[in-house]
Amino acid sequence: MLSQIKDLAASLAPRLVEIRRHLHSHPELSGQEYQTAAYVSGVVSSCGLHVQELVGKTGVVAELRGTDRDCRMLAIRTDMDALPIQERTGLEFASRQPGIMHACGHDVHTTVGLGTAMVLAQLGIQFPGTTRFLFQPAEETAQGAGWMIRDGVMEGVTAIFGVHTFPTIPGGSVGIRYGALTAAADDLELVIMGESGHGARPHEAIDAIWIASQVVTTLQQAISRTQNPLRPVVLTIGQIQGGRAPNVIADQVRMLGTVRSLHPETSASLPVWIEQIVANVCQSYGAKYTMNYRRGVPSVQNDPALTQIMESAASEAWGGDRVQILLEPSLGAEDFSLYLQHAPGTMFRLGVAFADKPNYPLHHPQFHVDETAIVTGVVTMAYAAYKYWQQ
Repeated sequence: MLSQIKDLAASLAPRLVEIRRHLHSHPELSGQEYQTAAYVSGVVSSCGLHVQELVGKTGVVAELRGTDRDCRMLAIRTDMDALPIQERTGLEFASRQPGIMHACGHDVHTTVGLGTAMVLAQLGIQFPGTTRFLFQPAEETAQGAGWMIRDGVMEGVTAIFGVHTFPTIPGGSVGIRYGALTAAADDLELVIMGESGHGARPHEAIDAIWIASQVVTTLQQAISRTQNPLRPVVLTIGQIQGGRAPNVIADQVRMLGTVRSLHPETSASLPVWIEQIVANVCQSYGAKYTMNYRRGVPSVQNDPALTQIMESAASEAWGGDRVQILLEPSLGAEDFSLYLQHAPGTMFRLGVAFADKPNYPLHHPQFHVDETAIVTGVVTMAYAAYKYWQQ
């Protein structure tokens, strides 16, 4: 079966590159993937799959239905949205949309999903259960998975697979991670309220800028002294707004940030921990505050048994030298984790790095991929699906 899958993927390789380049040239932002969804729907419909559009606003669901001898259902999720970045790759198939670019590899993800559907549909065998393909919008804003779930895409699903490109792994290689793959990511908004005054007489005012700086410093120091170093926490204040003139003491400062963590227990404790520090600093200097802590997506926790299937599929397909067991998670976030609240799953890393040219990180305006990785992703996903049904 593996040789059939590899032969089918190899024969489809030119078409898959064509699909990826079309998607790359026509990127759409989160929640606006109307043309992308129509294109995806057309491809999977031509494979004979049952297709439903406008799921999760702009998502597409396609099903390869089996014999119903098995009550299990396998979902394969890929994402479709692009980023608000001006592309600077110079490629002949570069983005035709000013200020919008597939800089995170979602064009590759979608192509892998389509290629997997093509291969499984052409295998000439009927699986005992249904394989459901989820082409998701709005991953970059961490909204799309929730939209899809609310529209019922996880009803009946018993396992789910996902893929994400990784520019630090050689093209054609696969990264496997057991346990935590990505971090929980929450949003933090703080407003520090002091009292305005003349810049020459600070003792007559309550300086919100200075107090805000104390809040930032104290939070960063407290992480190293009060949080378990074996359970990492990253808190970044990425935006500060305050003040009206250089000689006027600011009476209000607004700060926006992100909070990342890997362990559910740590994540649950962070809002109270942060607020205690902010309250103590503000009380010390006579300021007031408001805090808005918004839960984002949880950590992706790969299921051990399904990860073993994925590792076995990749190793059999490509040999152990092209499979990396990832020893460390990423503190990036992925709303794939929301699906894992409904069924166990696993996500693998698809290496897209070039061996002979510079490689740029995700979300970089010059991000580009080794397109030979597309076949690697399709074979790995399709063979893992086959092995799942053969359990």
